[in-house]
Amino acid sequence: MATRYIPTIGLEVHVQLKTRSKMFCACPVEYGAEPNSHTCPVCLGYPGALPVMNEAALRMTALTGLMLDCKVAEICKFDRKNYFYPDMPKNFQISQYDQPICDGGGVPLHDLAYPKDAQKSIVNPGKVVKLVRIHLEEDVAKSSHFETSTGIDFNRAGTPLMEIVSEPDIDSPEEAFAYLTALQQILVYGGVSDADMEKGQMRCDCNVSVRPEGTSELGTKIEIKNMNTISGVRRALAFEIERQIEVVSAGGTLAQETRRWDDASGRTNLMRIKESAHDYRYFPEPDLLPVDTRVFMDEVRKLRPELPAEKRERFVTSFGVTDYDASVLAADRALADYFEEAAKTVAKPKLLANWVLNDVLSALSEAGETIAECKVSAAQLGELLAVIEAGTINARQGKEVFVEMFATGKSAAAIVEEKGLKQESDLGAIEALCQKCIDANPKAVEEYRAGKTASINFLKGQVMKLSQGKANPAIVGDLLARLLG
Repeated sequence: MATRYIPTIGLEVHVQLKTRSKMFCACPVEYGAEPNSHTCPVCLGYPGALPVMNEAALRMTALTGLMLDCKVAEICKFDRKNYFYPDMPKNFQISQYDQPICDGGGVPLHDLAYPKDAQKSIVNPGKVVKLVRIHLEEDVAKSSHFETSTGIDFNRAGTPLMEIVSEPDIDSPEEAFAYLTALQQILVYGGVSDADMEKGQMRCDCNVSVRPEGTSELGTKIEIKNMNTISGVRRALAFEIERQIEVVSAGGTLAQETRRWDDASGRTNLMRIKESAHDYRYFPEPDLLPVDTRVFMDEVRKLRPELPAEKRERFVTSFGVTDYDASVLAADRALADYFEEAAKTVAKPKLLANWVLNDVLSALSEAGETIAECKVSAAQLGELLAVIEAGTINARQGKEVFVEMFATGKSAAAIVEEKGLKQESDLGAIEALCQKCIDANPKAVEEYRAGKTASINFLKGQVMKLSQGKANPAIVGDLLARLLG
């Protein structure tokens, strides 16, 4: 029988913090600025230039630690990580080694964080992936490789960068996908980063090994460097796990190394033999004093937001929505805020959730827009539902009105007035229409009175047709039932 191999995965996630200036200088942090337009002697590594610490970055990292249930160190310090690389102008990086700002903690996974094709076969539902630490450092410059040359943009050099290091606690590419999705949601909720992987605001290094089933000693760890999409992480891990299994099952050996993922070919390729910590010659940063986090932690604790898991639970208990609906709404903070704002003015939050998840999201998807760009404000959507609940228009007309609202930004009341859609709710007028339909359809009346209760739906349809869709359906149903006895 062939040996079965177990993969073990740990992720190192680098997150650019949402500060106005860089980690150790006053240069602005701005994505998409003209290359090399936001630089100074500090972030260019000029001799004699001294770093000045960015307190906002320290606070954001501490807040991240609180959100991920880490222990925030009372005292942390910075170190020099020494290496030569073209995008590191000082030939060292200011980072944290043996006294990071945050220790421990974990990232809770939820069902909708997994890829859609894996959500029905989750092996460890409710898993919390354990963390080793979170430390703070400065980002390096950005290299762009052209056909015959390489350009370096130092705008990114010195940007505050959190590194969130997980334990080797992830068991599959699908769990890695869920981990990154859940982590990204939490970071955005806390306002510490936009965590946009396409903009390089969140990047990931994957450490992966395989071992024979039934053994506890981990296999040789291999790193996949600089992943920039969550789906790419899943694909790269799936390939690398199979590659490693093929090597060891054929009697070969694996070396600790760093590889890169080529998404076009669907393969990992060797970059270099993996460095160890001693290769970086860490030593305490002589130009920066240790940090006492106690001076700002009381203020940071007040900034901790309601997290996605907490919001999901509250939506279920407070608004009566399903677990699934709560998960979709809470996955995007802007969408959750939109729903809550609209819920202030509606009587049926479950109905509102259906409108947000179906009509609003479908319209946004078709238009290629985000919830922040939605022309129908939360207050306007609440107004539309109120108009429907009041019986001014019916649900079918409500769908038509929403389409018009989304296209023009007009209010529901204005569109109902313009198009003459207001439902007829006058009892006398509707009763006259009902009686007319009863007189014109004796067969349906006879069938209903003989016990075929579905016949009333035919009569209801005839009344709606006579009223050109303006009669209130609920009133029509009640009146027909009374008139038919």
